[in-house]
Amino acid sequence: MREKYYDLIGVYSAFLCLAHCILGPILFIVPLGKSHSPLLDSFFLIVGLFPVYKVVRSKSPVFIKILLVLSFALIALSIALEALYHQESFLIFIGAMGVISSHLINYNYKKH
Repeated sequence: MREKYYDLIGVYSAFLCLAHCILGPILFIVPLGKSHSPLLDSFFLIVGLFPVYKVVRSKSPVFIKILLVLSFALIALSIALEALYHQESFLIFIGAMGVISSHLINYNYKKH
């Protein structure tokens, strides 16, 4: 698999995570008998770890690697806060946008 496809996987997984974070609370307002599970957030975190790892190990520019790792750390911190203290955090939105942005920048960088 070529390296630029890891960025596409990262963008898609981060976008799905962001959509889940935005639409999840709205769907939980509807009385369906479902509650929010941190396991789904953890699943997105684990799926997103693989493309982040691959990009960090590649020959990408250092600023992209730093942005990617910091954004991923924000997502992980937000999920940990929610799982441990049942406290929602806006950090997950910032982290998801950072992961999406850094993967897109890296994808465009690899195209040239």
